[in-house]
Amino acid sequence: MTDPLALFDQWLAEARAAEVNDPEAMALATADRDGRPTVRMVLLKGHGPDGFAQLRFRPTVYSAGPHAYLEELYVVPGMRGSGFGRALLEAAMETARGEGAEQMELGTSETDLAARALYESAGFTNREGSPDGPVMLFYEREL
Repeated sequence: MTDPLALFDQWLAEARAAEVNDPEAMALATADRDGRPTVRMVLLKGHGPDGFAQLRFRPTVYSAGPHAYLEELYVVPGMRGSGFGRALLEAAMETARGEGAEQMELGTSETDLAARALYESAGFTNREGSPDGPVMLFYEREL
């Protein structure tokens, strides 16, 4: 399994080597498994960089395109509330559309009210099927 931080560091070094100095620039990194793209990292560089979004794709039987999962959306604390997270989210959604995904899923904690407000304002719901559907839950465990 690819270490996401190592992948991010490698990708960041490549982005810096390309000498893209526009703080509004968006770049895209890809990790492949067996010749198929599995991870996309979208970065709005800023001066830091100031944040990134990490997407994972996999085939699904429910649509012709891949399943898109937003694994991480991170903005440095000093940039939160500036619209930077929204720009990253929109860039991630556009990247997923470009891959042929028909929907995107994500998870966040119940207590992260700012993230929940961002996702809900962008049209995401935490209800299965419709706003009146049952609350969706996310399970995990270590193996």
